[in-house]
Amino acid sequence: MDILSCILLGLMVAWISIYTLYYSLGRRSSVTTRLPPGPNPLPFFGNLLELGNKPHLSLTKLSHRYGPIMALQLGQITTVVISSSTVAKEVLRTHDQLFCNRTVPDAVRACQHSKYGMAWIPVSPAWRNLRKICNTQLFATKILDANQANRHLKVQELISDVNESAVNGEVVDIGRAAFKTSLNLLSRTVFSVDLADPHSATAREFKELVWGIFEEVGKPNLADYFPVLKKIDPLGIRRRLTGHFRKMLDLFDRLMMQRFESRKVLDYIMTNDMLDTLINISEEKNEDMDMDEIQHLLLELFAAGTDTTSSTLEWAMAELLRNPEKLSKTQAELKQIIGKGKLVEESDVARLPYLQAIIKETFRLYPAAPLLLPRKAETDVEIGGYIVPKGAQVFVNAWAIGRDPGIWDNPDSFVPERFLGSEIDVTGQNFELIPFGSGRRMCPGWPLAMRMVNLMLGSLINCFDKWKLEDGVTPETMNMDQNFGLTLQKAQPLRVVPML
Repeated sequence: MDILSCILLGLMVAWISIYTLYYSLGRRSSVTTRLPPGPNPLPFFGNLLELGNKPHLSLTKLSHRYGPIMALQLGQITTVVISSSTVAKEVLRTHDQLFCNRTVPDAVRACQHSKYGMAWIPVSPAWRNLRKICNTQLFATKILDANQANRHLKVQELISDVNESAVNGEVVDIGRAAFKTSLNLLSRTVFSVDLADPHSATAREFKELVWGIFEEVGKPNLADYFPVLKKIDPLGIRRRLTGHFRKMLDLFDRLMMQRFESRKVLDYIMTNDMLDTLINISEEKNEDMDMDEIQHLLLELFAAGTDTTSSTLEWAMAELLRNPEKLSKTQAELKQIIGKGKLVEESDVARLPYLQAIIKETFRLYPAAPLLLPRKAETDVEIGGYIVPKGAQVFVNAWAIGRDPGIWDNPDSFVPERFLGSEIDVTGQNFELIPFGSGRRMCPGWPLAMRMVNLMLGSLINCFDKWKLEDGVTPETMNMDQNFGLTLQKAQPLRVVPML
């Protein structure tokens, strides 16, 4: 580092220190003494250094010491972490109205996504309009039922690809194969085209792009903890995310322009895919939805609907291979109910309780977004006997709740049987299991995600007898480490040789 850089860095640190001291002194008199317990903050940094590179794990360990509701000072930001289902219910249901808005990471201000993205904008007429479109036009049961053939076709292609690998004795990267299927399934549903061309590297590039987005959004960002730094983007996170967003938005723009041109033809036949639906809505005089809103809605659909689905399937397969008796048990169920070697149909799922239990158990152990998305207190709120102050950032640690020994026996073990005969599901009503969140900000795409995971996982394990781990790896030596971004990734991809 040259002398000028050292001087500039020193000036920046001094400036932030003075600003933080002023801020802290100004707040000290007004902060209530009824804050939840938590670790003592360091000067300037607060508790930032305690987060580590896997915050969901660090925060879970801290909750064992400080309890199910704890407060941390992350730079200048008061943050409250919820680590029990009981307290989560207070935040997400009892006081949902007071916690329904987000603290917005500086990263998602890239390309003005925080202005248009449904996951981030405040509850407002614009948000309600987007939510209504999702609930009634995109993810309604009748709409999803009408698109079953598309999902069946994409799963059929997945099985065909894996079968070719089985015949040739080739290794299959489960996460990559699932991502390609999820991407094509979504792109068929939205655009009536396959974005993952089998003759190109599109799927791999798109996966890297989506993971790049989640990784950047999930990174600790100084600009989030010291708002004075937002203008200079000190770590370059917003700049890099701008590049990722721009690539996706440019792709969507090209596809939309092609559709607009096609719609000008007199004999154009409506595809009734999501894009036609959204364009029709935007052209109705009583709806207020412009092209920017459509593009940013699509960005969220593709980012959330591809990576989370494929990573969930990869974790499920990894656990089944680590627990061969569980794999045999679900294969026996599939053989009995639908017949060995057949694809799972959506109408079959209700008759496959053990398959459903496997997916619930996977969501319990590996929630796709382990800290969900942050909430913000609109006013001082009493939760669990403590005060969550106005403006505080609130995280619900779904990872900690899923492994709470007060709720689950043998919480770190993969035991799908715990869900047999249980009414617990992932619809946001049972706070022991909230991989999609709960309340009005619950992920609207969860009905599609559940259909996709059931079809892909059930079909894979019903069509192939055995799976051989690559390079002499055994079930006992499998690497189950995680990479943390906004979502939870398997650090070492699951690579296996399928056997007929």
